[in-house]
Amino acid sequence: MRKSLLVLLLWAPLASALIPPPGPRLDHTTQQAIQRFLLHNRIFDSPQDLDNAPYIIAAGTGRVLGANDERVHARGNLDPSQPIYGIFRRGKAYTDPRTQELLGVNADDIGTARFITAGDLSTLAVQRITQEIRPGDRLFRAPSPIALHSLDAAQPGPFIEGTIIDVPKGVTQIGVLDAVTLNKGRRDGLAEGQLLSVIKAGARVRDALTGALVTLPDARAGTLLVFRTYEKLSYGLVLNASQPLAVQDRFETAAKHNE
Repeated sequence: MRKSLLVLLLWAPLASALIPPPGPRLDHTTQQAIQRFLLHNRIFDSPQDLDNAPYIIAAGTGRVLGANDERVHARGNLDPSQPIYGIFRRGKAYTDPRTQELLGVNADDIGTARFITAGDLSTLAVQRITQEIRPGDRLFRAPSPIALHSLDAAQPGPFIEGTIIDVPKGVTQIGVLDAVTLNKGRRDGLAEGQLLSVIKAGARVRDALTGALVTLPDARAGTLLVFRTYEKLSYGLVLNASQPLAVQDRFETAAKHNE
């Protein structure tokens, strides 16, 4: 009994040392910002994912203005147990800046609607709109919420580098708590909860003495948190930035710097 107790006492500190320390915790405001962003932004791995979804036929009066509480009719396989559907429209297609491979399609948020009745033409009541609803706009059930606690515990994976290819809200200079689209996803090894370093390319300056152009070293400019991954794309949240970030800035995982 004493021997077992001694082994347990010796093992406890070792076991604690083997447990990886938690990553940076997100405050409630940041967590809410992520959830709100995901309600209004969606990526689909292929255009077919959009083309195969249920779609709006018309508003109840034959118009498609989609005012709040207006009834709209839709065709397609809607689930009566799903109370709320997001209304989306095909947006920009994302391609890899190097290979030109199609990585996915952005869907623009049009609004939300509440399911009313099913049938050959299902009926929904518009709850929120960002712009006029049009025939052909697609309906998708609300995305599953992120397990936010998992963002605190993700461990570094293989070294990955890529490029910021878009800012969904359309700003040109990216700052803290802005969300960005990355050209890497699950197939590349990115996981929700990973931290990435943003690298800005060194500027080209002219040597005042020789007149020659000199490229300054690349420099770290900020940190991203990957909070949603798709097959070939991901969303990242800027946690900190020492200077404004921009589309085409490079990112990389921390693994390379730990070797």
